Amino acid sequence: MIIIHAGMQVNPERRVQFLAEVKELVAATHKEEGNLSYELYEQAGQENAFMMIETWRDGEAVAAHNASSHFTAFAGKAAEFLTAPLDVKVFNGELVSK
Repeated sequence: MIIIHAGMQVNPERRVQFLAEVKELVAATHKEEGNLSYELYEQAGQENAFMMIETWRDGEAVAAHNASSHFTAFAGKAAEFLTAPLDVKVFNGELVSK
């Protein structure tokens, strides 16, 4: 299982447009084979700071997502919304159930 945390600092003047674009990205990604979860959260105490928390079955699913039309379209517009480079952290993990 692959877990990705992608931190985004959004320009306050582009916040509404960012949220509209990312809503479409999240909806399309939920339909992808190999996607276990893909959710956007706003960080408490940090204005316009967002974190995308992604969980994928494997590296092949991540690669397919990164090549998808909805992801590449969003990535192509990201510079319009962000005030700092993406802060991406990738983790390998195992699903542990109780």
